[in-house]
Amino acid sequence: MVKSLSEIIQNLKLEDVLGERFGRYSKYVIQDRAIPDVRDGLKPVQRRILYSMYREGNTFEKQFRKSARTAGDVIGKYHPHGDSSVYDAMVRLSQEWKMRQELIMMHGNKGSVDGDPPAAMRYTEAKLAEISNELLKDINKDTVQFVNNYDDTEVEPTVLPARFPNLLVNGSTGISAGYATDIPPHHLSEIIDATLKIIDKPSVTVDELMNIVPGPDFPTGGIIQGKKGIKQAYETGRGKIIIRSKIRTEDVRGGKTHIIIEEIPFDVNKAMLVKRMDEVRADRRVEGIIEVRDESDRQGLRIVIETRKDAQVEGIINYLLKKTDLQVNYHFNMVAISDRAPKQLGIIEILKSYIEHQKDVVTRRSRYDLNAAEKRMHIIQGLMKVLSILDEVIRVIRESDNKKHAKENLIEAFDFTEQQAEAIVMLQLYRLTNTDIVELENESSELEYTINQLKEVLSDEKELLKVIKTELRQVRKKYDNPRRSVIEEQIEAIELDKEVIVPKEETMITVTNEGYVKRTSLRSYNASVPGELGKKDSDYVLYKAESHTLAQLLLFTNKGKYMIIPVHELPEIRWKDGGQHISMNFQLDSDERVIQARAIESFDEELSVFMATRGGSIKHTKLKDLEAVRIRRPIVAMKVKPEDEIVSIEITSSMDEDIVFVTAKGMTLRFNLSQVGPTGLRGQGIKSMNVKPDDNIVGAHIVQEPNALITVTQRGAVKKTALDTIEAANRAQVGTMLYKEIKMKPHRVIKSFMVPGDAIIELKSENEHESVELKPVRPTAKYMNGSFMVDEASFGVVIDAYQDVLKDPS
Repeated sequence: MVKSLSEIIQNLKLEDVLGERFGRYSKYVIQDRAIPDVRDGLKPVQRRILYSMYREGNTFEKQFRKSARTAGDVIGKYHPHGDSSVYDAMVRLSQEWKMRQELIMMHGNKGSVDGDPPAAMRYTEAKLAEISNELLKDINKDTVQFVNNYDDTEVEPTVLPARFPNLLVNGSTGISAGYATDIPPHHLSEIIDATLKIIDKPSVTVDELMNIVPGPDFPTGGIIQGKKGIKQAYETGRGKIIIRSKIRTEDVRGGKTHIIIEEIPFDVNKAMLVKRMDEVRADRRVEGIIEVRDESDRQGLRIVIETRKDAQVEGIINYLLKKTDLQVNYHFNMVAISDRAPKQLGIIEILKSYIEHQKDVVTRRSRYDLNAAEKRMHIIQGLMKVLSILDEVIRVIRESDNKKHAKENLIEAFDFTEQQAEAIVMLQLYRLTNTDIVELENESSELEYTINQLKEVLSDEKELLKVIKTELRQVRKKYDNPRRSVIEEQIEAIELDKEVIVPKEETMITVTNEGYVKRTSLRSYNASVPGELGKKDSDYVLYKAESHTLAQLLLFTNKGKYMIIPVHELPEIRWKDGGQHISMNFQLDSDERVIQARAIESFDEELSVFMATRGGSIKHTKLKDLEAVRIRRPIVAMKVKPEDEIVSIEITSSMDEDIVFVTAKGMTLRFNLSQVGPTGLRGQGIKSMNVKPDDNIVGAHIVQEPNALITVTQRGAVKKTALDTIEAANRAQVGTMLYKEIKMKPHRVIKSFMVPGDAIIELKSENEHESVELKPVRPTAKYMNGSFMVDEASFGVVIDAYQDVLKDPS
């Protein structure tokens, strides 16, 4: 009776169903698709391709056959997936820049090191390479286990006999569910020697093996740096090395030098590498390159970089090594299927697993050969017996009715076995000559020797290992070739000379209050009117300085962060055009703004940075402590509380100077900078001034004669104070009054400046703006409130005051 749909519906938890289904899928992907077997170093699709070609007779001594035929056989018999998955794997096995020992020979377009795709399978022809015979040898002698294929119409091997450790020789790469593998190729002879060493000394150490196998040997050659990383990988399965191109220089006519690249790192696309290097030339990211040419041909790889006569060739090479794929990192991740599970293995574990596999293969083959030899010996013994009683045997056969009757009579009359009787009745007459008995005796002696040898191999592990060692040596002798990759002990650090990377050009740098930065060539600047600077009407220039492209620009924000911008990376923009906002390169908070900028030659300058906060903290940091490797993000220079912010940043070369603080209520405090010790980036600030809860610091300035202290209040009053009227004191005090306290409409300082007495400042209200010349303003003593420069009733409350450096009379 057929059940209804409602009767077979199961109530299951979704997470249980998904977990169980994905678990099965993961197991399949890991074991049967993406990860190689530690024994033969092959993934299932690769194994199926090689076995199918071997079985169809598409071997190295035969003619090439269409790749489409092989792909069709593999799909139809063993690998029920898309034809592209089979053909792609087949092509990779034939690419000499991917495989240290190609397992397939292919005629036609099989792709290129430039990343070109291969021709369609209907156009290419292929056959097994000779070395593939070593992977498949004796597969018909019950050396490996066979299982049914996907539809139970054929059988396929679960692993190949593999006469050499293919996993390490050709390497492997793959990504599966939760696992990935990256095993580099190695030199065949070195790996075989390492295997022999482990057979002779199972307790061998990685250090001893590295005397034999110094490291990988990539088909594309190159220079491998970092033996420490190789050793770590050989011990744990994980490690990192550097692969560097093989580069030389060549002097040509006219005093020029060509940079010649003859080998590139493994798995690097040559065409993309040449394109990247040419982009470096086109963008002038490094000076001195005239042309980049790819002159590769049938003779080998050759990339030529033509340089100018005065170029710093070493600097160009270092830049290209650092900024392009002329040098790459390679990360070992030696994962393989061992005992039907993925494991991360070191070199000793891999080779020991291979040796165990060879023990099994040779044992099974020896049993097979012994069984065949004993069967043949049994037949030989019967035939030799026949020749001694030939007349009686002939008589018995002639008196028999048929073949079956003859066999029965022979068995009964002469005590032959079934197999011997079968061989006798099938014996041809010419075999009854006198010479045949000699041949049988010789064959009997040979079989006896073979049987004894095989029995010894099966009974004595030492003899078994001798066979394995002999076969490995045969493979080494037949397929040995020179090492291609050079191993170097240390990873060479690349020092970039900025003068090589960037041409030194004089430039004008501007930073505006709203965060727009740019550099302008001096030609454009000198040809322009300074007042025509491209900016918003509401914006003003915070910093302007003549510098050069080898300098670096420091930008400090009110949140205690700073940014480093190499001047040559600033956009070069005409003077009358607007700059580029820093948010294009750096992510800042919505209420974060630039309050200070400074162009520096290098971080080695003996400069100190003082940061003062609204809440009364100060921090002193040496300029050299601000140097950073990663400059693509804002860096914290001072930890600032959420309710606080930095109001002033002063940069000085002398610690024998005073600093003066001004608060909103008109309090001032002056003390020597030596009272503030330097701290690193992780250090916090110390108390600069005791500030009342209802007050805050509006400015902090290094005392610089003959400048004056200028303060501006919300009522539009500007006060000029001579510096000698502010007495020096100690840090962390309340300070002295600068303004007279008024009960009705008291003055509150909104901004302070340390500027020359003839400078020009700008006052700004909600709707008005006014330029104020400080020259007419007379210095006033303490407890005086300055001169009103705007009418509060008509101008409004002053909300900001600033100095536009473009209006600086100097």
